[in-house]
Amino acid sequence: MVDRQKALLMVLLALLIYPNDIFGGAFQPEFSGPITNLTVPLGRDATFTCLVKHLGGYRVGWVKADTKAIQAIHDHVITHNQRVTVSHSDHTMWNLHIKGVQREDGGLYMCQINTDPMKSQTGMLTIVEPPDIIPEGTSSDMNVGEGGQVKLTCRARGVPAPRVSWRREDGRNIIIREQSAVSGQNQKSHVSTTVTEYFGEDLKITKISRNEMGVYLCIASNGIPPAVSKRIFINVHFSPVIHVPNQLVGAPLGTDVVLECFVEASPKSINYWVNDKGAMIISSVRHDVQAVAKSQFEVRMILTIRNLQKHDVGTYRCAAKNSLGDVESSIRLYDILLQTAISDNTRKRNFEYYGGRKYC
Repeated sequence: MVDRQKALLMVLLALLIYPNDIFGGAFQPEFSGPITNLTVPLGRDATFTCLVKHLGGYRVGWVKADTKAIQAIHDHVITHNQRVTVSHSDHTMWNLHIKGVQREDGGLYMCQINTDPMKSQTGMLTIVEPPDIIPEGTSSDMNVGEGGQVKLTCRARGVPAPRVSWRREDGRNIIIREQSAVSGQNQKSHVSTTVTEYFGEDLKITKISRNEMGVYLCIASNGIPPAVSKRIFINVHFSPVIHVPNQLVGAPLGTDVVLECFVEASPKSINYWVNDKGAMIISSVRHDVQAVAKSQFEVRMILTIRNLQKHDVGTYRCAAKNSLGDVESSIRLYDILLQTAISDNTRKRNFEYYGGRKYC
C-alpha cells in the first residue's frame, strides 16, 4: 500500500515538473485558432491574439518575422520599443499590443511555442493611412486669360494609394476639350465632354471661358476616412463688356426712373455713370447709384433718378474700365406725357376746331 502511494506521488511530481514529456506527448501544446490579420490606421492601436491549449511548461514568444526581432517571451517584453506590451488570460490567450502604430510597425508577426520542433503561426499587420494632399506637387490659385488654357495638378499620398478627382465647388460641370483629327484631312477639331467629376491627378482646361471661372476642388480618397480636398481658384481675365437691356427709357415728369447696365469684367472693373454733359454722376438727394454683384465677374449697375425733371432728359452713359480695357454704352432718357395731359390737350384742340361748340 505504501509503495503504491509512493508511486502515485512520483507520477504527480513528474507531471508538475515535466508535464510535456509524459505519456508520449499527449499534452503537447498546440494552437487552438489562427492569428487574425490586422489592418490598422496609422496612429491607432493594434493587438494580435494567439490562442494556445495544453501549454504546460512551454513558453510563448512573439517575433517580428521580417526583421527577426524578438518582441516578447512569455510575460517579458524584449524589444526596446516602448509601445509594445504583452498580456495573457489563463495561459490560453496570449496578446501582443502595439500602441499608436507607426509605418515601421507594419509587417508579419509570428507567435511561437518553444517545442521541439518549434511551433509557430503568423499574422500580418497592415498599416493604412488616410489620404493627404502634398502641397509641393499641387497647384495653387492661378490667373489665365480668356481663351487660354490651364493645367491643374493635385498630388496625394496615403495607404492604399489615394484616388484623385476634381469637382467644381458651385456644382457646375467641368468641360474637357480634346483635339481629334478630321478624317481625310490635315485638320483637327475640338471635341467637348461635359462631366460633373473628373478623375486623375492632372486636369487640363483648354479654350477656357469666363463661365469656367471659380473654385475647383481636388479631392483625394482611398477608403480610409477622412477624404481630403484642396480649393484652387481659377481667375479668368478679360476686358469689360456692357449689356444694356433698354437703350431707350421713357418716364413721366415728377416720377422716379431707373436706368440699368450689366457689366462683365475680370479683373473687377471701375464702373460709373456719366450724363450728356460728361459729368460723372454720384449718389445725391436726387440720384442713387448702386452696383449689385450678380456673379464673380458680372455687376448690375443701377442709376435711379428721383422726381424726374425736364432738364434730366437726355443721354446717359454707363462706363467700365479695368487693366485690360474700357467700354461704355448709352441710354436715351425721354419724358412721357401723362394720359390726363394728353386728353386735356386733345379736348382743347377739338373745341377750337369746332368753333367753341360742344358736341356730345
